[in-house]
Amino acid sequence: MVTQSYIKARKVYRLTFEVPPAELPEGEVSSLGIAGSFNDWNPEATPFTWLKKGVYKASVEVKEPGIYHYRYLLNGRQWLNDWHAEAYALNEHGEDNCVVTVTPA
Repeated sequence: MVTQSYIKARKVYRLTFEVPPAELPEGEVSSLGIAGSFNDWNPEATPFTWLKKGVYKASVEVKEPGIYHYRYLLNGRQWLNDWHAEAYALNEHGEDNCVVTVTPA
């Protein structure tokens, strides 16, 4: 699930991603990252953090409203999609990217 907010003082949009463990394949989670058009598709740039409330959480900031694509990378080898994405778009590998639209503040 992704939520967005506008940080007026810094003039940026924050996208916050939360993933409950029930939405991940069974097994150990040694790493979970988010890669997307907002971080040059680098899953190491935005790792998730495990929160005591029982979810993985990560945030990115973007300067402009627009359409952004993203995916999750589990344990450095398995690409996953957000079950709650607002839309999906076919990528050049024949798989779906998740889509989030950042709306102007």
